[in-house]
Amino acid sequence: MLKYTIKRLLQSLITILVVVTAVFLMMRMLPTDYYFTEEQVMKMTDEQKHDQLEAAGLLDPIPTQLVRFYGDLFRLNFGDSRRISVGVPVIKVISQRFTISMKLGCISLVFSLAIGVAIGILQARNKDRLLDHVGTAYTIFVNAVPSLVSYSLVLVFGARVLGLPSLYSSRNPTKGSILPIVCLALASIAHYALWTRRYMVDEMNKDYIKLARVKGMASKDIMTRHVLKNAFVPLVQYIPASFLLTIGGSLLVERFFSVPGMGPLLTDAINRYDTNVVQTCVLIYASLGIIGVFLGDVLMMLVDPRIKLTGGGSTR
Repeated sequence: MLKYTIKRLLQSLITILVVVTAVFLMMRMLPTDYYFTEEQVMKMTDEQKHDQLEAAGLLDPIPTQLVRFYGDLFRLNFGDSRRISVGVPVIKVISQRFTISMKLGCISLVFSLAIGVAIGILQARNKDRLLDHVGTAYTIFVNAVPSLVSYSLVLVFGARVLGLPSLYSSRNPTKGSILPIVCLALASIAHYALWTRRYMVDEMNKDYIKLARVKGMASKDIMTRHVLKNAFVPLVQYIPASFLLTIGGSLLVERFFSVPGMGPLLTDAINRYDTNVVQTCVLIYASLGIIGVFLGDVLMMLVDPRIKLTGGGSTR
């Protein structure tokens, strides 16, 4: 366990470093005029632009810039925003948005897990009956219909029928968060319901469950002690990644409801060529995704100690 954890941590750190380095090099391939606002380009002379770029170290050789970037990265110094909030530290720019995304993401994930797993259990226990068909229809609908269409349906119903705000507002964040949370949870509910049902049905068809029934064990005990417990093992692998990526914000949902979270920040930073913000956002998203996968493997092994992630014999 300890050896595996250390190995995976090192692999994760190397992967994150490779991703961030690739983004750093791509951003340095942009023309230097992109580092200035349109107003600065119009007012500044070539000599003034050159002086600013030189002062920022952007005219140094790429290897020199890369070494300096690594040094700042290890000191957790991400620099200042150049375009989105000129002169403001990137950490401050991101922390304001990350807090909003984290609140929406955590709430939506709790609802997704509670509702999705419950639906999956009901479907498995009522296989090929009405409840199962309804749950399957919901899953197919969510996966088949484009996200913008389902979000529009939620918006129309929520705004016109329930009278909820159609856009997020910092003045009334509680009501303004309801529709974004619902939209964030839609796909996740379908995902958890689908896999919970699938894993439970697989377990119910195994020989040891049939043997338990023959021995006279009550159906309730079979479900709780064996089926649900074993079906939940592969499902927990995806929970950490879902949690970490969800709190990182959703680009489409946050743009659709004008939520000032992490979702729109990366695209805004790319469109406005704010290199420091782009690099930091990529670092955050890469870290969340990679760490989420790592934690999923570890959590699955903790839930079921029989699982071996390394070594010979039964490996994952």
